[in-house]
This record gives sequence, C-alpha cells and structure tokens, in this order.
Amino acid sequence: MTKVSPEFGDQMQMQAVLSVSADVSFGSDRFPKYKIGADNQILEEAKEDKKGPSLKEVVEQETTQLVEQQKRLSVRDLASKFDKNLAAAAKLSDEAKLREVASLEGHVLLKKLRDALESLRGRLAGRNKEDVEKAISMVEALAVKLTQKEGELIQEKFEVKKLANYLKQASEDAKKLVNQERSFACAEIESARAVVQRFGEALDEQERISQTSGKQELEELMEEIQEARRIKLLHQPSKVMDMEHELRALRIHIREKSTVSVKLQRELAMSKRAEENKFSIYELGGSETLGSFLRVQPRSDEAPELSKCSIQWCRLPSEGSRKEIIAGANKSIYAPEPFDVGRFLEADIVSNGQNVTVMTAGPIEPAVGLGSYVETLLRKPNTEFNVVISQMNGQNYSSRSVHLFHVGKMRMKLCKGWITKARESYSTSMQLCGFRGGGNSAAKSLFWQARKGQSFVLVFESERERNAAITLARRYALDCNVVLAGPEDQSFI
Repeated sequence: MTKVSPEFGDQMQMQAVLSVSADVSFGSDRFPKYKIGADNQILEEAKEDKKGPSLKEVVEQETTQLVEQQKRLSVRDLASKFDKNLAAAAKLSDEAKLREVASLEGHVLLKKLRDALESLRGRLAGRNKEDVEKAISMVEALAVKLTQKEGELIQEKFEVKKLANYLKQASEDAKKLVNQERSFACAEIESARAVVQRFGEALDEQERISQTSGKQELEELMEEIQEARRIKLLHQPSKVMDMEHELRALRIHIREKSTVSVKLQRELAMSKRAEENKFSIYELGGSETLGSFLRVQPRSDEAPELSKCSIQWCRLPSEGSRKEIIAGANKSIYAPEPFDVGRFLEADIVSNGQNVTVMTAGPIEPAVGLGSYVETLLRKPNTEFNVVISQMNGQNYSSRSVHLFHVGKMRMKLCKGWITKARESYSTSMQLCGFRGGGNSAAKSLFWQARKGQSFVLVFESERERNAAITLARRYALDCNVVLAGPEDQSFI
C-alpha cells in the first residue's frame, strides 16, 4: 500500500481547484448544496424564494388578465399593455440566454471536476478511493440533473419565444386598431364640427330674422299707439260717457221691445189657433195647466163619435212647429206631465179619411206651488208616497191595497210592508212618465218601467204628489247621468 503524506494531499487538492476554476466563471460565490436521498439520488436543497414569482409567471398572469379585460379596455390601453408584455418577453428571452450560458459553464465545470476526481482516484487507495468514487458518482448524477434542467430550459425557451411572437403580433394588431379608431374619431370630429357650424349659422340666421321681425312689430305697435292717442285726443271724456249712457239706454229699450214682440207673436199665434179651432168640429176641454187633464169633445152633433175615431196626442215646442208624437197617448183624455210644461199639446183625430187637428190655446202652465214642494222633498234622503197599483206588466191589478213608492237618490222601490214588488237603481232601461192610457184618474197616475219586462201603473193620492214624484225621480236620475222619460220620448233636459 502506498502511503500518502498530508502535504501531498493538500498539494493535489490545490492543483485540482486551480485547474478547474482557472477558465470558469461561476454564477454564485458558493457551490450548491446537495444531499443523497433514497436509491442514491442526489437532491438539491430547496432555496428560499425571496424575490417572489418569476418573470415568466408575471407575464402569463398579465396576459390572462389582458385577454379577460379585452372587451373592457380601449384599443389604446390594449396596445400599451401588449407593448409592456412584449418588452417583458424580450427580457425573459435575455434571461433564458444567460441561463443557457450558465448551464454550459456548469457542464464544463462538472467535466473538469470529474476528470480531476478520476486522476485522483488513480492515486488513492483504500477508504479515500471509495470516497473519491462516491464523489465521482455524485458528479455524474449532477450532470444528469443538469441535462434535465437544460431540456426544461429549451422547452421554456421555446414557449417564451412563442409567447413573444404572439405578443408581437397582438401589439401590431392593436396598433392597427388604434390607427383605425384614430381615423374614425377624426372623421367623426370633422362631421360633428361641420354640424356645429351649420347649427351656428342657422342660429345666427334665426336671430337676425327675429331681430328684424321684432323691430317691425315694434314699429307697428308704435303706430297703433299713436293712432289710439290721436283718437283719444279727438274725443273728450264727457262725450264718451254720454255715448255709453245712450248705448245702455238703447240696449234696454231694444230688450223691452223684443219682449213685447215675443209676447205679441205668442198672442197672435194663440188667437190664430183659437180661430182655427172655432171652425173645427172638435175642441179641447179642461184646464191647460199641469195637474189637470185635457179631453177631446165634439162641438156639434154632426161630429163622428170619438169611439170610432183614431186619436194621437203630440207636443210642440213653443218656439217652433216640430211635432213630437207622445207614444201611447191615443185616448180622448190626456193628463199633461212635467215634460209638457211650456209646450203646446195637439190632438190629431182621423175619422172616415178626414183628419182634424185641435190644439191648446197656449203652452201648458206649471202647477202652482209644485216647485217649492219639490225643493222641500229634495232635502230628505228618501221620499215615500202612498200609491195603489192599477196595472202590472200591462195587465189590470186586482188588489187595491195601498203600497209605498220610495224615491231615493240612487234607486226607486215599490213595496208593501216587508214584501218588495220592485227595487231598481237608476239606469238607461228605466222609464218614468205620466200615464197615457186615459181615464178620469190619469192626472193622478204615472207609468214606471223598473226594468225590461217589469212595469207598473201607479195611482197617487193627489195630482201634486204624482207630478212631484216624477220631477223628483228625474232630478235624482240626472245626478246619476240618467235621463228618465217615457217610451220613445226624446231627451228634454
């Protein structure tokens, strides 16, 4: 066995170190620490990352954010981001090149270290030789690990290059979009500027026209004022007052003359109708006032019997000659109702092909005291009248018992005790008028159709109550936007 002195070992170690480090530049000032794991694998100790994520991770993260925010960012901001990421990719490419150089230096260092250990193993023996062989195996393992790192570095370099090309193309596209948007914006600005200029010219023209028209109107107003002042100076205040008094007196005189003229025309028409009725074979008997009844009666024995004649009552407005037929009034007796007040009544008699007409001498006069009586009833929420049912649904009613006829503000009701014959609210299907079927009790009777298919003829205790019930019901119905009238009657309210 060869004995090796300590001085010889130190000398060999110095030669190995000098031969290895003479032409190699190290990336750090100390050799990395390794340890042997399971199956004699060399494991490198984990390094503490004090600088945060790598530049590649930052670039990938920002690229992902850019893709997500592409719809929200403007093209100019997008181009700026792409430029920044392009610069970062270039920096990453430079860093990869530096790491490639450092990897090459590591291979050279490991080769020289292995050569030194091989030469040292040939000189040593025993336990020291085993240590050198162990060190040689560690160096070989480091070489394998370094080769793996180089493969990863090549793949990373390829990805970085691909990312840089993508960012470069995206940056160019963004610049094109920026230029296109800039051209569009310039065109829109020019168009808006032209529109503003046109609006300004239109406003100037409108202002000029308004100023011209305003001056013209002011001149016309000044001329009118001057004319009014001239007229005022020509007429003295006393003369104007005298003229106003004369005009007022003339108006009063004309109104009086007009009233007298209307009265004379009415009297002339009445006398003319009386003259016509004088030579008629029939005449009207009875008072021409509300609350009474009119009867057609013959004037001579030569007149045909009324039972063999056809009779139709009509009403005529006092100011015209338009005839309105009273539906159902075809008997010799007719009792005027509140609608007939102020109108002429006429009876057309047809016998043996001969037509005879008789007419009232004047319009129907209102009943005395009926207006004040109705006003008194209007102060009550409901008004009741004692009535007797004469007919129901067109048929004579056998019972002559007394019923109560309620006239309310919203509806009417006919009942006897707890039994209700009819109760209906005011509606367009409801009808109410004086009884037109003749008879001596016609002035006390009214016709009421509560609804279609249900009608009554009611007889009151007096003519005043019958007319008050009709007037009161029509007033309440009018408040409900309903006009109560008889069959086929026109609206007089």
